[in-house]
Amino acid sequence: MRMYDLILKKRNGGELSTEEINYFVESYTKGEIPDYQVSALLMAIYFQKMNKRETSDLTMAMVHSGDMLDLSEIQGVKVDKHSTGGVGDTTTLVLTPMVAALGIPVAKMSGRGLGHTGGTIDKLEAFKGFSVEMPTEKFINNVNTIKIAVGGQTGDLAPADKKLYALRDVTATVDNVSLIASSIMSKKIASGADAIVLDVKVGDGAFMKNTESAKELATEMVSIGKHIGRNTMAVISDMDQPLGLAIGNALEVEEAINTLKGNGPEDLLKLSLVLGSRMVMLAGKASTAEEAEAMLKETITSGAAIEKLKEFVKAQGGDIDCIDNTNLLPKAKYVVPVIAENNGVVKKIHAENLGIVAMELGAGRATKESKIDLAVGIVLNKKRGDKVEKGDTIAYIHSNNESLIEKANEGILKNYEIVEGYKNDIPLIHEVIS
Repeated sequence: MRMYDLILKKRNGGELSTEEINYFVESYTKGEIPDYQVSALLMAIYFQKMNKRETSDLTMAMVHSGDMLDLSEIQGVKVDKHSTGGVGDTTTLVLTPMVAALGIPVAKMSGRGLGHTGGTIDKLEAFKGFSVEMPTEKFINNVNTIKIAVGGQTGDLAPADKKLYALRDVTATVDNVSLIASSIMSKKIASGADAIVLDVKVGDGAFMKNTESAKELATEMVSIGKHIGRNTMAVISDMDQPLGLAIGNALEVEEAINTLKGNGPEDLLKLSLVLGSRMVMLAGKASTAEEAEAMLKETITSGAAIEKLKEFVKAQGGDIDCIDNTNLLPKAKYVVPVIAENNGVVKKIHAENLGIVAMELGAGRATKESKIDLAVGIVLNKKRGDKVEKGDTIAYIHSNNESLIEKANEGILKNYEIVEGYKNDIPLIHEVIS
């Protein structure tokens, strides 16, 4: 088999066989095929696309390129949740304790943030001493005993995806539904989940900027899951403004804690309930979304969810005192209000740009080597559809560096669109695909 023939076949609109896909993924992972040939194939795929069978085969070839977590010792249906990334997306910290409090095992592999999107592991490290590093035996034991554990993604899970993504990133071939879907699903499947709930973000702060492309991606990933025997559902949710109010690691942890205590932002709670209810349904604990949501709400009112968060954090070495007293979380030296310069209604908050402002304050990584400041970020005081009068506080800057505040203030003001007579009609949940 020759790589030249695969490139030619796909360039001319042909369909790659299972054997051909396995050959190129396996050989490239081993370093037997040069970057320039794989780049040519990726560009051919970008323009000629892949059908559902090819996409499923590509996914499984990447899964089999490295280790697969064996979670068979965990009792019950293991349901994982994945978000395609956004700004202020704290749903994992909210919904996993609720789901685990219902006795459903949550065995989650999470990553760190890069660019304007936050990472779950970075947020969890706001709990002093918290660690995702643990042997597989402890990970499994934690899930069996307290129903929840979060581990870091290892380099041995889907290594082909890591190599292919790095190449796509520098060859302008990232934006292809089959390549995006197979990249996401390969890591989820290799992580050992029995069922998968996907949160596909759409809007200014998301990778998919419009509902049509978000639906195409969601449908493709659900199709892959079903094709290989994983029960999969997708929720298309709004990221045309940040989710919740907090952008930044410790700030988002505090928001999650408040939500589990029953006083968090409405949109964060609603999305967490929608995603969590689908996890409950896939685990076989409820037959309808309404029934599942009622069960999840009860974990908040009864206090079971916040207690489960404490169990989880303590089991992974974290200090739980800050759950009862959030003032013990990392705090910024400066908290500065951002003042509205005109009257009106908030029409749009440019989520991606605000994420970049928070990153520049130190809340995110511009490169993989960047060091994160867990305390800093932005807390919104006005959201889309809210009335604003000149002089109102629209947000707060949390910074440990006084010299960064003026630029952050300008960035926030520039990315709030305040107009007269706007009525918010963008839904939080666009569609559920099952």
